[in-house]
Amino acid sequence: MSYQIKTRDQHFQSTGPKRILAMDGGGLRGIFTLGMLKRVEDILKARHGGSDEFRLAHYFDLIAGTSTGSIIAAALAVGMSVDEIIEQYNRLGKKVFRKTLLRHGVLRASYSSKPLIQELQSIFGADTKMRDEKLQTGFLAVTKRLDSGSPWPIGNNPDGHYFNPRPGSKTIANGDYPLWSVVRASTAAPTYFAGERIAIAKDDKGDDAVSGYFVDGGVSPFNNPTLQAVMYATLEGYRVGWPTGSDNLLVVSLGTGSDKVTREVGDVEAANGLAALQSLMDDNAALMETLLQWMSSSPTAGEIDRELGTLKGDVLGGRELMNYVRYNIPLTAEYLKQEFGLDLPADQAKDIAAMDAPDNMPILQSLGTDVGKQLIKEDHFPTQFDLN
Repeated sequence: MSYQIKTRDQHFQSTGPKRILAMDGGGLRGIFTLGMLKRVEDILKARHGGSDEFRLAHYFDLIAGTSTGSIIAAALAVGMSVDEIIEQYNRLGKKVFRKTLLRHGVLRASYSSKPLIQELQSIFGADTKMRDEKLQTGFLAVTKRLDSGSPWPIGNNPDGHYFNPRPGSKTIANGDYPLWSVVRASTAAPTYFAGERIAIAKDDKGDDAVSGYFVDGGVSPFNNPTLQAVMYATLEGYRVGWPTGSDNLLVVSLGTGSDKVTREVGDVEAANGLAALQSLMDDNAALMETLLQWMSSSPTAGEIDRELGTLKGDVLGGRELMNYVRYNIPLTAEYLKQEFGLDLPADQAKDIAAMDAPDNMPILQSLGTDVGKQLIKEDHFPTQFDLN
């Protein structure tokens, strides 16, 4: 290789420019993310000598994900190529998202967790812990602890406050959480899957005594985990301590496609509270993007709304905190036809943004590939962030 392959600790602790990759939640639309991610891998692989042994875990110092994004993030962090993940992801989608007559997602989760657990244990290993050296770079999964009502970003920073056992404490160290269970917690989307219990403390006999009940990180503000990843990397309390600045921090963010639609007033009025809850994730996504563009230098900056525009000329605090790129598109029939000439059958156009439709996976992967070729440019990865 034409560059040094770092260990996990070197990714966290070495000096020099740092690189963050973050991927949204969105169910099986993660295959769309993987289509775009292949373009990222191709650009960086060619930049670093073209070896088939190149991995995104070599380049990125922290790989973060929420929900389906956490599956992809963990797979990248253990050193898988994008093609390898696509193969595993297609298998997982077909096995996990099987509907039955007994599950409707109201009083009982729509899908059994057992196939998902089996697939995650197969991919990552049933005994792999968060501290395991199998994780070759920084990894962060965003989940929500529902019993305490708080978002829980769970990462593998070896200097983290809760990562290692503390003398006299009954708390189970984050580094001892099973990797598969952390990813499972991040993917436990309410109504789709039951939550995940993770043992967080022991009793006087040393037995697991206290468990937290975790659900999908998408029900926190961080379905797009990018801001949480930046906070994890730079805020003092997380003990990572990377410097900010457009020459110091490159942040690459990939979505799963936006399914925000405009509805008739009468339909919204009838739905009332439900419509408000469904729009909350859209509001969070808009706020995340506003903040990230406000904090950064971004060649991909998009229009926030017709009043704010792209925030060009607005910099929070007068100094750019990072070099930021974001890739995502609306998954509406009108947009896909106009921008990509994709004329979908009426039934498929209606359901293209569904999070649990395995039949959509081939077209979503192909679309992600096309979007990657159109939106992701070589100069979005400045040469000062190249490996050496």
